Amino acid sequence: MEYLRAAAAALIAVVFAASATAKLRDFRGFARSVPALVPMPAKWVTPVSVGVVVLELASALLVLVTAVAGFVLASALLLAFTVAIAASLRRGRRAPCRCFGATETPIGPRHLVRNAVLICSAVLGALAPEPLPPVAGAAVAFAAGVVAAVLVVAMDDIAVVFARSS
Repeated sequence: MEYLRAAAAALIAVVFAASATAKLRDFRGFARSVPALVPMPAKWVTPVSVGVVVLELASALLVLVTAVAGFVLASALLLAFTVAIAASLRRGRRAPCRCFGATETPIGPRHLVRNAVLICSAVLGALAPEPLPPVAGAAVAFAAGVVAAVLVVAMDDIAVVFARSS
């Protein structure tokens, strides 16, 4: 249990860093996708898009520096993303999920589940005690978190592979 914070920090840091990096690679494409998911006045699109990227980067860094603050920020962001996805689905709008870059994969229930798992990880990470020596255990936990993050980032691609094989 004492290594839960290290694993959760790695998971949240990598997921948010990957998400922000992908959005920055095609910022215009990301900004164009925002109103499809969350209807808003055109003048708000760029500031909201910039804010999302900045807060994702802040979460990725904070969770590694001051874990509790990073986990709280990450939880708040994930909750906002989850509410936006749920509202869009409720309206019958299945806009592409630009969470981790350009894709045509529409949002769906799996994105809600993914966010719920990430919220639980962030909350557990915030509540978990700091890892105790030996450092090797924390390093293994951190590596496990990185592996989990890679799976989260690749979730849509993995789902496509399994959907084609069935």
